[in-house]
Amino acid sequence: MTDPALSPWIAVFTIVGLWAVLVVTPGPNFLATVHVAATRSRREALMVVAGLALGTFIWATASLAGLGLMFQSAAWLYHTVRIIGAIYLIFVGITLLRSAARRSSVSVPGISVAKGPRGAFRLGLITDMSNPKAAAFFTSLFAVTLPPGAPFWLQAVAVGIVVAMVVVWYGLVALAMRSTLFRTLYRRGQRAITALSGALFAAFGIRLASNG
Repeated sequence: MTDPALSPWIAVFTIVGLWAVLVVTPGPNFLATVHVAATRSRREALMVVAGLALGTFIWATASLAGLGLMFQSAAWLYHTVRIIGAIYLIFVGITLLRSAARRSSVSVPGISVAKGPRGAFRLGLITDMSNPKAAAFFTSLFAVTLPPGAPFWLQAVAVGIVVAMVVVWYGLVALAMRSTLFRTLYRRGQRAITALSGALFAAFGIRLASNG
C-alpha cells in the first residue's frame, strides 16, 4: 500500500515525466524558439521563451480553475478558441513561406519577430496560447496526478514545475541555436529552413483546425 506521505511526491514525479515527454516533442513552440534564435538576437530568443512560459502558466492555472471542464460543457467556446489559434498558426506559416519565396526578413503584422524583444515575446505568448488543447491536457494531467483535494501548495508546485521545465528546455534550445556552428549552417540554408518552418506552422494550424 502506498504511503500517504509519499503521494504528493509521486504526483510531482509523475508530472515531471509526462510533461517532459510533451515539452521535448517538436511543435510550434519549438519552431518559434529556433526561428528567432537563428535569425535574431539572444535577448529576443529568450523573450520568446518568456512568452512561452507565460502562456504555459496561464493554461496550467486556468486548467486548475476548471477551464478544461468549461470547454467540455461549452463546446462552442472551445471550438472558437481552437479556430482562432489555427488561423494564427496558418497565418504565421504563410508569412514565413512568403518570406522564403521573396528572400526577405520575416515580419508578421502586430506579432513581428523582426521588431525587437516585445515582438518576440508576443510571438512566444500567442504561439503557446494558440492551442486550446493545452487546457484539456493540463486538466487531464492534473486530474490523474494530483490527489483529490490537493492542497494549494501542491497545486502551486505543479504549476511551477511545468513552467520551469518550459523555461529550462526552450532556454537551452534558444542558447544552442545561437551557437556559431548552427548560425553558419542556418545562413547557408536559411531560405529552405524558413520555408520548412512555414510549412510546419501551417500544417500544425490545419491539424488543429481539423482535429476538433
